[in-house]
Order: sequence, then C-alpha cells, then structure tokens
Amino acid sequence: MSQTAYLPSKSHYQILDGLRGVASVLVIIFHMFETFTGGNRFIQIINHGYLAVDFFFVLSGFVVAYAYDDRWGKLTQWDFYKRRLVRLQPMVVMGSIIGAALFYFQVSNVVFPNIAGTPVWEMLLLMVIGCTLIPVPLSMDIRGWQEMHPLDGPAWSLFFEYIANILYAVIIRRFSKLLLSIFVSLAGLMMILYLVLGPQGDLIGGWSLNGPGLFVGFTRLLYPFFGGVLLCRIGKLIHIKNAFWWCSVLVVIALCIPRIGDEHHLWMNGIYDAFCVILVFPLIVSIGAGGRIDNPRALRVCKFFGDISYPLYITHYPLIYVFTAWVVNNKIPLGPKGLLVGLALVVAGILLAYGCLKLYDEPVREWLKKKVLMKKTPKTLTEQPAISTESN
Repeated sequence: MSQTAYLPSKSHYQILDGLRGVASVLVIIFHMFETFTGGNRFIQIINHGYLAVDFFFVLSGFVVAYAYDDRWGKLTQWDFYKRRLVRLQPMVVMGSIIGAALFYFQVSNVVFPNIAGTPVWEMLLLMVIGCTLIPVPLSMDIRGWQEMHPLDGPAWSLFFEYIANILYAVIIRRFSKLLLSIFVSLAGLMMILYLVLGPQGDLIGGWSLNGPGLFVGFTRLLYPFFGGVLLCRIGKLIHIKNAFWWCSVLVVIALCIPRIGDEHHLWMNGIYDAFCVILVFPLIVSIGAGGRIDNPRALRVCKFFGDISYPLYITHYPLIYVFTAWVVNNKIPLGPKGLLVGLALVVAGILLAYGCLKLYDEPVREWLKKKVLMKKTPKTLTEQPAISTESN
C-alpha cells in the first residue's frame, strides 16, 4: 500500500471547470463543421476552434500549479505522477477502445486510404499502444492522416500534457517567479516567431511524430501551460459579476472569429493566434478564477460542463471519423441533411461522454484512488484518501 501522505482537498475553481466544458463543446462542433470544408483552414466555420487546445493548456498549467505548488515536500514526484495518471489515464484507455470499436465504420478511400487494408490484428495492436499513450511513428499509420494516435487523434494533446507535467515536476516547479517569467517569455517569443514567420500563420498541428509535428506541439505547449503556472503564482485575479457568462462569451468569440488574412498574408492570422494565447486566454482564466457563482442554476451548468469536458474531448473524435467518412463517401453538402446529422453527432458525443463519465471514469478513478492513492496507517491499519484536487 502506498505511503503517500494525506493531503486535504482544495476547493475547485468551478468557473474554470465550466469553461473547460464550454471549450470542449465548441471543439466537437468545430470538428463537425470541419468535415464539410475538407480541412481548408481559410474557410473553416468556427475557424479558430483549434485554439481550444491552447486554452486547455493554460487552464491545466494554472490548475496544476494551484493544486501542487505548495505541496512539494508533502508528496514525492512519484506521488504526483500517480495522481495525474489516475486522473487522466482511464479516459485515455476508453478513447482508444472507442476508436478501435468504430474503426471499420470509417472506411473511405478518399479521406482514410489505409483503413480498408488494415488487418484486425494491427488495429488491435494500435489500440493497446493507444491505451498507454505512447505515440506511434508514421510507419504505423493505419488511417492515412499521420497521427501519432490514429485511433483517437486528440490524444496527441494528452501526450504533450504528460510531458508538461513531467517538466513541471522535475524542474519547473523549482523555478522562482523571475526565472519562470523569463522561461515563459522565451516560450512566448518562440510562439510569436513561428506564427509570424512560419509556413502556416496558425497553431494547427502537433499530432504527427515527426520534426514539424513535434515542433508545433512543443510551441503550443510551453507558453500556455507554463504561462498558466506563472499566472497562478502571480495570483492577480480579476473579480467581476457574472464571471462565468462573460468568460464563456469571450471563449466563444475567440474561437469563432473568422480567419484573418489570406494565403498571401499568413502573418495576420498568426498575430491573432498569438494575441489569443498570450493575452486573451490568461485574461479569461484570471477572470474565471477570480469569479464566484452564487446562482444555483449557473453552478449546475458549470458542474455539468466541467464534468463532461475531458470525457467529451477524448472520446468525440472517433465519431467525427465516422461522420467524415459518411459525408465524403455520400458527397453530403453543408445543408439541412448534413447539419441535422451533424447536430445528432454533437448530441451523441455529449451523451457518450456523460455515459463514460458515470459508468466508467468516475468508478474506475474511485477504485484506483483506493488502490493507488490511499495510505494505510501502521498503528490502526485504517486508510486515508490522498485526494486529487485538480479538475483537469
């Protein structure tokens, strides 16, 4: 039995939980619309929905710092890793299993050229590897999209989240505010240079296990996550009324702004992406963390969206694969039929996430807490829970 010290629970930032859910719903809607545009970044509907990942990284850094910055010495690095694994890994496993279950419903020679020729044993091998979150090389791509997790594409961001947690536990937690400020500033400068001078003018990418993919992934990770850590340490929160609703509006506006500039002026959209990640998202987190919810209905909304946010994000994309194959194979335009089925997909994704949460994620995490995170007191042989307080 683990000898982890008992740690009293900290209160959640309920508004931040709710905002994570709002962004997750926008992600599935973004991916649904993306199907009709063929991935053309210049005409996407909810054009900047990809920035939700960068918003999640800011939230994660803030919440991890809040939960753990003052607890080092009371817990070890291994204690920290166990808590993060208990919180995140069960749904990684479920996402890989759902991706495998729906894989052969996604056959499309146009968009997924590798599926039809993939034997079952290879798909099952990729499912097992996906359950570990170990990325696979391009040579093991069974879909044709060069994803490091071809059964559940969004798992790439969890891979980088784990890297951020390791960096935090090994070294960044030891940084002073000054040193952390320098580190975050350099990471922000790297992001700006990539967005303004790079080949895309946006932060799309990070899911391929190759040089460009890893570079984009780390560019997207370092400033937002550790900027969130720095924001928590600075502690300058903004207090306004109805913070959840105002923050939700800001998130929606930031992600739904149309593409800025054309293929000849990529830097213009790059400036917008940098503006959102470096200034707008920390501002939203600061307002959300400084706000309060007094209305019971708003509190229920926040709790619901916060509860389903992670399950929705990590399980929705296999449904998107199926939807994409249906749209392409049947040449479905962006019209009433496509939108009706797309709306049904969004609802199904939310219901699937809620079912996974209640029937799998919460029971499994509770069991893992008892098996992995509980301390047996030598004198009384009673157990005390070492509570995981972070909500992301």
